[in-house]
Amino acid sequence: MDVNQINAYLQRSNEIIGVRSQAEIDYDNALVSYLESGLNIKQAVAAANKQYPDEALYPRPEHWQALSARYQYLREHKAILTRLGMIK
Repeated sequence: MDVNQINAYLQRSNEIIGVRSQAEIDYDNALVSYLESGLNIKQAVAAANKQYPDEALYPRPEHWQALSARYQYLREHKAILTRLGMIK
């Protein structure tokens, strides 16, 4: 990827992810880590809820699919940033 592609990707990812507080970022990072450890989305949410009760999510049944897609995106985003050397 060249610099223009990276900048375009980062701009688009910011639009998708949106503005988050540090507490929300911490919760999201924990949830992604739980997914990476092999937990499914419901297990990962339950674990992250215990770790960050103030940020806990309690999705309704119809929201699990969208929530799963969001966290899959965050997981892939983290992998891309790691490959680009932007995070460890």
